[in-house]
Amino acid sequence: MMKTLSQNFLCLSLVAFFSSSLVAHDGQTEKPDRSPRNIGSVLVFGGTGWYRHPETAAISGWLARLSDELGMQVDVTESPKDIMQLLDRYDVLILNNSNELVQILNDEQRKKIEDWYNEGGGIVALHAALVRQTEWDWFTTLAGCDFNSDSEFLEARVIVDPEAMDHPTVEGFGESFLYTADWTNHDRTVTGQPGVQVLLRVDESTFEPVREFFQERGGKPMGEDHPISWINTLNDGRFFYTDLGHDIQSLETEFGRHHILEAIRWAAREEE
Repeated sequence: MMKTLSQNFLCLSLVAFFSSSLVAHDGQTEKPDRSPRNIGSVLVFGGTGWYRHPETAAISGWLARLSDELGMQVDVTESPKDIMQLLDRYDVLILNNSNELVQILNDEQRKKIEDWYNEGGGIVALHAALVRQTEWDWFTTLAGCDFNSDSEFLEARVIVDPEAMDHPTVEGFGESFLYTADWTNHDRTVTGQPGVQVLLRVDESTFEPVREFFQERGGKPMGEDHPISWINTLNDGRFFYTDLGHDIQSLETEFGRHHILEAIRWAAREEE
C-alpha cells in the first residue's frame, strides 16, 4: 500500500516497522505508535510535473526497501502538501525523477525546500530530477545544469574523477568500469562551477550518446567532459546528483546500490 503521507500519516514507511502489536507491562495488548512522531530520516518525493517515468513508483519502493541497510527509515510521498507539513522532520529529501517541479510545487513549497536545505538538509536527485527545472532559479543554480537529450539504455565506460576516488559514493570501484544505463546529456557541464565536485563521467567514445529521437530534434552530446554524478557543497550544503535511476535495472547492481546508499548517508551527514 503506497498511500501518501498526507492521507492520514499512517503509512509513513514501506518497511515493516510497525508489523506487530506490542504487549504492555500489565499484559494488555498495546497498539503500535502510528502517530506522525514516528517518521523516518529520509523522505522520497516522487511527484512529477512533466513526463512520468513508468518505473517511478517502483523506484520509490526500491528506495524504501533500503531502510534496513541504511539504518534509517525511508518514507514515501507524492503530495506537495507534505513538503510544507513534514519536511522539517527529515534529514534527506530524495527527488525521484521529479521533473519540472514548478508545475506541482507552488512558491511557498519551493521556498520551504530552499529554507530547509539552507538550514542543513540534504538533497539526493535521481536521473530526471534535472529535467525542465530552469524556471526554479535556486534549484537550477544548485544543480548546475538542465536536460538536453539522452541515449538509449547502453553499456558505457564510466570514469571516476581522480579527485573523487575517496568519496564514499564511488570508493572501491577503481578508476573506471563498465556500466549500463541511459545516459543524460545536460545543457552545460558542471565542471568548475562553484561548490561542485564531479564524481563520475561517462566516456562518449564507448557508446552513442544521443538516441535517434533526440538526434532528429537537435540533441547534442557533451563531448569529453560528460559528468554523470556530482555533489555541490557550496555554503556547506549537501546536494548529490546521479544519472542512475531511470528504472530499477539501472540501480539494482552492486555499484548502483552502493552509490545510492552512500549518497543518502553522505547527504544525511552521517560522518559528522
